[in-house]
Amino acid sequence: VQLVESGGGLVQAGASLTLSCAASGSIFRINGMGWYRQAPGKQRELVADISSSGRITYGDPVKGRFTISRDNAKNTVYLQMNSLKPEDTAVYYCNVEYGLGSDAWGQGTQVTVSS
Repeated sequence: VQLVESGGGLVQAGASLTLSCAASGSIFRINGMGWYRQAPGKQRELVADISSSGRITYGDPVKGRFTISRDNAKNTVYLQMNSLKPEDTAVYYCNVEYGLGSDAWGQGTQVTVSS
């Protein structure tokens, strides 16, 4: 399974960005899809995830500002990020759970928010 992320970049505080992550390869069944982020010197943390049934979990720092969605026909997960803050600066990683307990990670995409 390969994950290709896109949509990162450099923006000013208050701006919006949309990340996307497309899964390809021998995928029997995709279960959960999600986004994590890691800032310099910090541990990787959950941003948001969405189950195959549509149940969504958001990390506390992004609640009310970020929206996760998925397109099952395209094996793609999206992260709409609004009202970005400098503390959202991090490398964002896509994660996909598939098959019977397997998961894959994307290569990461940099999001930088200037004040």
